[in-house]
Amino acid sequence: MVATRLTQYARGGGCACKIPAGELEQVIAGLQAPLADPAAEVLVGLGDGDDAAAVRIEGGTALLSTADFFTPVVDDAYDWGRIAAANALSDIYAMGGTPVMAINLVGWPREALPTELLREVLRGGLDVAAQADCPVIGGHSIDAPEPIYGMAATGTADAATLMRNDAAEPGLPISLTKPLGVGVLNNRMKTTGEASPEAVASMVSLNRDSSRAALTAGIRAATDVTGFGLLGHLHKMARASGIAARVDPAAVPYLDGAREALAAGHVPGGSRRNLDWVRPTLAADGVDEDELILLADAQTSGGLLVVGEVPGAPVVGETVAAGALGEGVTVSVG
Repeated sequence: MVATRLTQYARGGGCACKIPAGELEQVIAGLQAPLADPAAEVLVGLGDGDDAAAVRIEGGTALLSTADFFTPVVDDAYDWGRIAAANALSDIYAMGGTPVMAINLVGWPREALPTELLREVLRGGLDVAAQADCPVIGGHSIDAPEPIYGMAATGTADAATLMRNDAAEPGLPISLTKPLGVGVLNNRMKTTGEASPEAVASMVSLNRDSSRAALTAGIRAATDVTGFGLLGHLHKMARASGIAARVDPAAVPYLDGAREALAAGHVPGGSRRNLDWVRPTLAADGVDEDELILLADAQTSGGLLVVGEVPGAPVVGETVAAGALGEGVTVSVG
């Protein structure tokens, strides 16, 4: 029994508390200022909203940098730390990289929550980083009204084999390396206190092996499925790559209990916002609204969405040429 329910100290939870994608794009539009003499060649910047920034350094190595943090997605402090660390490192794996170091990012309501709980959060993050052979070296903390935890991570990759979200080509299968449903299950837990061990196990699992398998298969286009849901992240990839994508809803795997949580009404606000955002570019005639909500469900520490076939991962759709699904359509379901 968890004595302190961390999720009750935050309005949102996990990646579902992200600023909506459309709103964020409006905020950052035009903010990328050119440098007269950059110290390193920028390979991936703000342009397409990829998982991490990448610059080329000496020797043809791509240096990757990312940061990810969020409010509690589960009530157990140690599990929250593990989830947040796996989620932050996922951005490095999504680009085919290897994490080399991380630092903690902490906001803590000191007057509301004991520091013993914070220690458990940090211990969880440290344990998952250790699984990734990634040292955690310090960080930064502030006194905040809501508990917040995550990491800034640095990694390296071969610049020639970097996986990115603007490199998808038409005529290829789309693989998904983790089941969906984390958002609705976590929302149920936040509302009722009923935790899902399957959801926790999925969220704490590193995407390292899937990333390595994708690289071995020669895959060059990938992203991870987090706060914008499968439909949101696939839309971003299709738009950035100048293609379109078709999803077979019957092929998409879900965690046990996800459909029941949806039927009971445990839908994060972020999942509904995701669907609203992609709807203008979505073709889904005859597809049930509940199915679309699950496909747009805001995930935390989700799997990799890969353009290509990853051994052991289900194929959930295919890429097609731009315009093949209709004018202005980036993703179709059905």
